[in-house]
Amino acid sequence: MAQDFDFSDIAPLDDNVFHSTMERLVKEPGFLHAVNYAMPSDDVPSLIEELLKIDNKHDFQTQVMFPFLEMLAKTTTSGITLGGVKHYNSSLNYTFITNHRDIVLDASFLNLAFLRRNLPTSEVAIGNNLLIFDWISDLVRLNKSFIVRRNTGLREGLMAARKLSAYIHYCLLEKHESVWIAQREGRAKDSSDHTQESLVKMLALAGEGSFMEKLKEINLMPVAISYEYDPNDYLKAREFLLRRRDPDFKKSQRDDLFSMETGLLRFKGKVHFQLTPRINSKLDQIGNFKDPNTAAKYVVKIIDQAIHRSYMIYSINYVAFDILHSTNRFEANYTPERRREVMDYFNSQLDKVDLDDITPEERDYMMSMMLTMYANPLKNKLRTILGGNLE
Repeated sequence: MAQDFDFSDIAPLDDNVFHSTMERLVKEPGFLHAVNYAMPSDDVPSLIEELLKIDNKHDFQTQVMFPFLEMLAKTTTSGITLGGVKHYNSSLNYTFITNHRDIVLDASFLNLAFLRRNLPTSEVAIGNNLLIFDWISDLVRLNKSFIVRRNTGLREGLMAARKLSAYIHYCLLEKHESVWIAQREGRAKDSSDHTQESLVKMLALAGEGSFMEKLKEINLMPVAISYEYDPNDYLKAREFLLRRRDPDFKKSQRDDLFSMETGLLRFKGKVHFQLTPRINSKLDQIGNFKDPNTAAKYVVKIIDQAIHRSYMIYSINYVAFDILHSTNRFEANYTPERRREVMDYFNSQLDKVDLDDITPEERDYMMSMMLTMYANPLKNKLRTILGGNLE
């Protein structure tokens, strides 16, 4: 099926155009502005000089992105950890399917965790809605990203989905590269992560055999991402309020850029990635369904349970749950001082919301949404392990 498609408009850029693309990129005002914002301006000339010496994606990742991500990890996190490495078989390639916390760093920090262990990085799926400027598209495609076409018409959308599915299968089976893809389009604003059935059905458009056999081809490995703090939490609370005021509210490109910038550069606390076993054996247990909708529902449940069960739960999650539900159920997991620290953090974040005429009731609403964001990972984990209503 791969031979039916020309992937040149969505695939990472070939190494034979790396240098010429980089020469164009380092002259872009937007790129230069971003680099000057992210690092001391005195270091920018030497960075550009280094970039112009590189002529392939591997060296770009290991010589430039690796130290840059290590710098980000040092300055914006309390450490990045990787669990479940025993489930990783270096003789295989995987489709890492994860929950989605940060627009830029979910895949980047996962690749950083791999680079630290001398494991190969994955190609990364990125929506074209985030490629606001041409230079951003160039940059991500130089960094092993491939493009997911969104906001298309029905007919064009189906063709784009077939092409994307074919490319992912091509990556694993012919290029022998792993890929990363988020479990849904966009982040779960309330941090309750659930895989889109349409994503699973897209992955099974290409390949050989039945629905389940096509999915087994690409070795789906759920990965749970847990951030202690979400730098965008107050922006999400702000968006919840704006949608409450106006159900038709839509974010602007400026909003998306600011979210990317905030997630990239602000403090995230501890960050943990938990690899889980690939789901092929569970797909065998399900059997085959003639109806892809039914099949997708079962697959989604497997992925969601693997991710929910594997969350790293921090004290802030326990505090948020107890305050949200007016209980002391998890008080053994934090001190009274820590509870006060968490509430001070939430209030300080809400103080950043730049809207006029916020009423006390609206402030309470944003606080409840903030608490919900941090309580939901714990709720989903408990629901998966214990079942039933947790409230």
